[in-house]
Parts: sequence; structure tokens; C-alpha cells
Amino acid sequence: MANIIRKNSGQEVTPNGGTWDPFRVVRDVFRWDPFREFEAALGGEHRSVGSFAPTFDVKETKEAYVFRADLPGVKDEDVDVSLTGNRLTISGHREQETREQGETYYATERSYGSFSRTFTLPEGTDGENVSAELKSGVLLVNVPKKPEVQPKRIAIGKGDHRKAKA
Repeated sequence: MANIIRKNSGQEVTPNGGTWDPFRVVRDVFRWDPFREFEAALGGEHRSVGSFAPTFDVKETKEAYVFRADLPGVKDEDVDVSLTGNRLTISGHREQETREQGETYYATERSYGSFSRTFTLPEGTDGENVSAELKSGVLLVNVPKKPEVQPKRIAIGKGDHRKAKA
């Protein structure tokens, strides 16, 4: 479960605000997943089934919290966005393409299967007006903030203090 409220848990923070994850650095810089060999050894040709895990970008604007995820090959009807209390859950699945008998594959690196991500939203979000759109393989979920409540100014009057003591 991901939480969009930034908390300092003693982990080293990177310049872009994220936490230091050496495995992500290796994957991002070298385009190499250190666990792929384990998956291949355990699952053979079916290792990618059930391992579809899209990554999300989450940003805060003045008006809303915006969630984006790349979901190439996922249909609208295969994505579910739900809000329960302050928990936003985005789930879905990407179907594996059918393989014809006699076809030879030299690489099968695309992943398929189900995914689910849950984010804890901060106070002040407007759950009644959440919107979601899947366009060109990119999911965009917009969680608006409630309008700010303006503080009420209370005038201090010059009344008779003797009445208040009675």
C-alpha cells in the first residue's frame, strides 16, 4: 500500500524527493532486473504471467492529487478505480496474447496478469468528484481537493466586563 503523504522514516532521500532504492537504480540505469534470472529459473516460459506491475507517478497540485500510470494494452473495461473512505484502489489486468501452435518465440519479456495498488489519501480530498481516464495507454486519475474553508474572523467588542462576571 502506498501513501502519498511524505514521511521521513530515516531513509536517505534523493534529490527528486524519493527514497534511495539500489535495486531501482540498477533497473533504471542499466535496464537490468537483478531478479529476472530467479523468475526465469522458477517459472520458465510462464514467468511473466501474473507479474504485471505498472508504476505510478503521483503529484499534488493546488486543486488536486494526480495519479498517472502507463497501462499499454489494457482496455478500459479491464481497469477498476474505487474509493473507500480515504483509500484509492486502482486494479486491473492485462491479458496475455494467444500463441499459435508452431510459432517460435526467441524472447518473451512483456508481462501480463493482474495488478492492484492502494493509496492512502490525506484529509481534505473530494471523493465525490474523482475522475479517471485511460487514453493512449496512460491512466490518469484526478482526486480533487475540497475547497478551502475560509477562517471566520471574530470581532472583539468593547463590552461591559461586569456583565460577564455576573
